[in-house]
Amino acid sequence: MRQVAPGRFDAYEALLGALAAEPVWMLLWHGQPGSSDAQYGNMQVDGLGYAPCVTSAQELAASGWNRAHEVVTGQDIARALYPDRWGIWLNPHAPGGGVGIPWADLRRIATGLDRMPAGPLRLSEPAIEIPQFYALLTQNAHRTPAVRSLRRAWVQPVLGSPYLAIGLDLYDTSPASVESVRAMMRQSVAAVPDGLPVSTVAMSDDHDPVTMWLRATARPFYDREAHAAPSRGSAGYGYPQ
Repeated sequence: MRQVAPGRFDAYEALLGALAAEPVWMLLWHGQPGSSDAQYGNMQVDGLGYAPCVTSAQELAASGWNRAHEVVTGQDIARALYPDRWGIWLNPHAPGGGVGIPWADLRRIATGLDRMPAGPLRLSEPAIEIPQFYALLTQNAHRTPAVRSLRRAWVQPVLGSPYLAIGLDLYDTSPASVESVRAMMRQSVAAVPDGLPVSTVAMSDDHDPVTMWLRATARPFYDREAHAAPSRGSAGYGYPQ
């Protein structure tokens, strides 16, 4: 924690990795561990909610906390808090005020740090020209009934390589539909130039930062319903005549 500072994203990633493997001491404002009325403490910083905790029994003693506490693995508390958009604040009693882990990074801990890009993310419209891939993906999507629409974003993580993200808006997420969409992507990535990473995000995911950006910013480059509507002499948005 002492190495975490503005711009030290490598140290922050190491801290997230440690949290994924180690316990934290959650401070209970009400109740006892496991009781129905147990309630974590809470604090607001820059409009975001955090539950305060400490990182060891020694830090608990140093904090002077005189109410109950609960020892929970970092991964378990991440899974419990991130869906309600709550983060944790480590050692708020420490000199400098400790370190806050916002809910988006708890989500990364809960789902696997190696599976989610390291933030803050820089998101933009893709500038790379790959018309063959988009044409093949559009054709395959039109043949895949589960797909409602497709969006795209260029994602630059703070650590790691940038990549192209495809937002998948599906009519349903049954196993058969999901498998058909996976097959669609496998067939389509054959047209991606070597060395260009491509990932997918579900447009139904209310917690994914790429999905939230796509919803707010990006129009579909394939839209089944727009394509099916009467064209009146023009193609549906993003789908070639």
